Amino acid sequence: MDPGTGLRRVTIVDVAAHAQVSTTAVSKVMRNAYGVSPAMREKVNAAIAELGYRPRAAARGMRGRTYTIGVLLPDIRNPFFPEIVDGITDRLHDTEYQVMLGTGSRIRTPGLSASDAAAELRLIESMVDRGMDGMVLVAPASGQKQVDEVAAGVPLVVIGRHMRSAQHDTVVDDDARGAALVVDHLAGLGHRRIAHVDQREPDNGRSATMPNTVRTRGYRDAMSARGLGAQIEVVSTGYTEEGGYAGAQQLLGRAVRPTAIFAGADIVAMGVLTAVAEAGLRVPEDISVAGYDNTSFAALGPIGLTSVDQAGHQIGADAARLLLERMADRDRPSTFITTSPTLVVRRTTAAPPD
Repeated sequence: MDPGTGLRRVTIVDVAAHAQVSTTAVSKVMRNAYGVSPAMREKVNAAIAELGYRPRAAARGMRGRTYTIGVLLPDIRNPFFPEIVDGITDRLHDTEYQVMLGTGSRIRTPGLSASDAAAELRLIESMVDRGMDGMVLVAPASGQKQVDEVAAGVPLVVIGRHMRSAQHDTVVDDDARGAALVVDHLAGLGHRRIAHVDQREPDNGRSATMPNTVRTRGYRDAMSARGLGAQIEVVSTGYTEEGGYAGAQQLLGRAVRPTAIFAGADIVAMGVLTAVAEAGLRVPEDISVAGYDNTSFAALGPIGLTSVDQAGHQIGADAARLLLERMADRDRPSTFITTSPTLVVRRTTAAPPD
């Protein structure tokens, strides 16, 4: 009986009887085993569809697979992460795998902490305990050693962290290049006082590989290359709307405020735009604003945010492809993919005021 329905659950024995084949034949079709004829596959799949048979995940796990993929996101509010998830699910569409999402603790807390990493590790362990066949970790807070330990037990792909490992595959954006695109664009418009809103990171030995740290380094290098080293100004708050708002308030309160603000993510730019409007300033007439991620929010007509496109959908699709390959061959060499960002210029950036 199915709990709460009063109906008997359809079993593999029912499917075999309906298709007039053995339960072994049904199992082979479900496992996509070698040697199953097209006619047998068609007959069994028809019986499964007619009876509405759904194998229990626990039972499938005992046979070696659960056909589930765990995806860990650091933040459920950042509009960029759904693009990654879309890329993953689209790539898995023609497979039997289903995506299960989990979110870390960095929803309202700026920066990373020991508690963030601990909470994230508990969630990862929970996914492992549930027998997920593979996992995708998006900008995980855990250190390299912990990630490698997880990857030793389950196929794993890391997105966003600039760290190479023989244990897992990695997909990252060229964050330094993306930051340079913003600086070069703003400097080309005539801006010199270009400030950057970053995410606060503790000095725990792993921050150097985080995408926001690499973007900040790219911003600093690009400013120096433009002869604007003396104008470098970084405010570290958080990759949230609240972080952008707080960072912009600090910058706008300066005796000499910047003529342009480069927000480390589009969600940060949302807070920056709010603070600028509350200060009675206009974008881009009084101050230019640029973001990073090129989310759907950036493309909205009334906003028209200049932003770096790091192809989130492609990043997700690449991660799913690498995970499928690693699940098929655990011993293959690890792959490190770096995507090339592009700058999408819209109405929030213009020449600085006279």
